[in-house]
Amino acid sequence: MSKRPPVIISCALTGAGDTRAKNPAVPVSPREIADQAIGAARAGACVVHIHVRDPETGRSSTKFAYYEEVVQRIRDSRCDVLINLTTGPGTMLTVPTDAPFRVESIPDAELMTPQERVAHVVRLKPDICSLDVATMSFGDAVFVNPANHLREMAAEIHASGVTMELEVFDFGHARLAGHLIATGAIPKSAYFQLCMSVPWGAPATPTVLAEMQRLLPANACWSAFGVGADQFPMVAIAAILGGHVRVGLEDNLYVSPGKLARDNAELVAKAARIIEDLGYEVATPDHARTTLLARS
Repeated sequence: MSKRPPVIISCALTGAGDTRAKNPAVPVSPREIADQAIGAARAGACVVHIHVRDPETGRSSTKFAYYEEVVQRIRDSRCDVLINLTTGPGTMLTVPTDAPFRVESIPDAELMTPQERVAHVVRLKPDICSLDVATMSFGDAVFVNPANHLREMAAEIHASGVTMELEVFDFGHARLAGHLIATGAIPKSAYFQLCMSVPWGAPATPTVLAEMQRLLPANACWSAFGVGADQFPMVAIAAILGGHVRVGLEDNLYVSPGKLARDNAELVAKAARIIEDLGYEVATPDHARTTLLARS
């Protein structure tokens, strides 16, 4: 049996949810986010996935200055971790039950144009950015990513020379992503992040993950993560199935049952132990660059 390639660990540092109140280790300010990115890299992460927050309120933000400060701090540190910026904000819609209504009249709508969603990526040119190939129920809200928006975003991202990470949450999303690649709207250099156990997406089970993998284009590079208690089981399952893995405080606040993680680095270190205990090698940033950024 041939040895499998090293396993790339990505770390999703903070996310957009109201999680700081549940675990004070969740980074909020640009300095905290950058410091935890560097710590995660030292623990074994090759990629850091970055959202930003308002330092005063802790709530999700799209302010360019926050993205710029986080990226600059990481680059100034000479840390060789790959930077992955989100394009997810600007997609959530809470629809009232009383009718009639129009989208522009809904006070909780947080919808941005495709150009607004990728503006920070175009300017900062990270190694990678996410592209959510999903329109779905997300808790009680709707996560809105129509195909025409995805095409426009992908065109701007590709023109900027940034690799796309296609986040898919269910079977149909994998099929849509494959269609966009087959029709040339998204380059073949994109890779897949299989997002498991997100309400209300695909459950984090071995059979479901294996079927999602089967739906990907031939020879696709992919990673997977589970939310909450599914985070570390999914590390093992994804590695065994030949994929890469993601952990981090965006997706899970606990390092073990009932024990809050003290930072992102602790979650990365545990993922690295699981990978090594399975007999696999944890990838280096140089390997991740070759695997994720130099693909045809």
